[in-house]
Amino acid sequence: MITIIIITITVHIEKGFGGKTCADYILSRFIFHSSITEDRMGALSLRGNAFLHLDEQSSLTCLNPTSRTDLKQIREYMEHHYHEPLSIAQLAQMANLSPKYFVYLFKKTFGHSAIDYLTDLRINRAKRYLLESDYRMREIAHKVGYSDEFYFSRKFKKEVGISPSEYVKKRKIRVAACSPPVMGQLLALQIVPVSAPLNPKWTPYYYYTYRSKIEIGLEFDGLHEANWRDWVRSRPDRIVGDEHLPAKVRQKLEDMAPSIFLPVHTMNWREQLRKIALFLGREEQGRVWIDSYEQKIQFARKQLAPVLGADSFAVLRLYGEALYLYCNQGMYDLLFHDLELTPAYAAEVLYNTEISLEQLARLDPDRILIAVCPESASRAYWLSLRHNKLWGKLKAVKHGRVYSIHSDPWFEYSATAIDRMLDELLLFFMNYNPNQQKEKMHGGSIAHPI
Repeated sequence: MITIIIITITVHIEKGFGGKTCADYILSRFIFHSSITEDRMGALSLRGNAFLHLDEQSSLTCLNPTSRTDLKQIREYMEHHYHEPLSIAQLAQMANLSPKYFVYLFKKTFGHSAIDYLTDLRINRAKRYLLESDYRMREIAHKVGYSDEFYFSRKFKKEVGISPSEYVKKRKIRVAACSPPVMGQLLALQIVPVSAPLNPKWTPYYYYTYRSKIEIGLEFDGLHEANWRDWVRSRPDRIVGDEHLPAKVRQKLEDMAPSIFLPVHTMNWREQLRKIALFLGREEQGRVWIDSYEQKIQFARKQLAPVLGADSFAVLRLYGEALYLYCNQGMYDLLFHDLELTPAYAAEVLYNTEISLEQLARLDPDRILIAVCPESASRAYWLSLRHNKLWGKLKAVKHGRVYSIHSDPWFEYSATAIDRMLDELLLFFMNYNPNQQKEKMHGGSIAHPI
């Protein structure tokens, strides 16, 4: 005789991943069996892809809540559990999405796939273990989520361009930087210089992020006679500077170590990066960085297009009691070439043109980026300007589309500076921080942090 049991259960699905609570779920199911008891009952598959589990104490636990988990929480989970054997199926289940749709949505949301992001997390941590610990290769592989050290080594070489042992050897090359922009290029090649100009006022990012990693911090100009002893003491294997340096200084540097001096006015930052990479044997790292930057630009254009539309942009520089329409090489490359934004003032490619408030009102840009010089007279004028009626009538001002920028990084021309400028724009216009909770040396990228 067949026993028919009708079970009607009201289950309160407990808090799932991310602390979200699902609504009460009413379940009704026919169970056909000759005899069923609690201790023999396993997991009942229920509608809505939820699973009801009856354990030895007859407690009910929801293993897969029906509410969708925020993908940012999934990404945070990956950042804390990258050393574990994660799979797309597992992550998709946490997000309550099908694996196929999870893959699509993750890439659409963040601009890179979940697998690429997990690989980046693992390779990034592996690099630190290689340089900062005495762990063996097998131990490092296990610590970053790879059970096979040989597979880890092949994966590392595919992502970085060189094997782990070569990475350790090449990474330890001692390079001296003659200027902040040169330091920005070296960071993109995964090199922290042994000596470089550092100043908390003019280069606060480099100063506060890297001063503990740079052996010799030079004065901001970095090249007067008082600093030669420090240059010698840093014992560089290579020196990178630019052609602005006086001939006598260049000769001294060349006598100290093999050196390269870049023609900054005739080469864009990509060309400079490739030339430095060739000089230092980092061609693959340079290629990877530039390729990743191009992917990031494509992602940014796609995300910004519906937000910005055909809005016109003006960059202003405020110095003393005057306003200037301003555009340096980095601003032009990023804003009007790479991102293809619309300039409100396009008389020249590069300019630093004084403009009256009346002239600015006639331009009336949709959005304004403004750099206020830090000295007192400029700050006082900026305060008075914000109370000026004509300023208040500008479209950008009325709609809250005036964005304050700073000389660091906006007045530096390097791969790292351009990357940081792009990050700021995404934060301004999208409230999106691509570097949030990512261990990253600037000059890395979304696809290839280091």
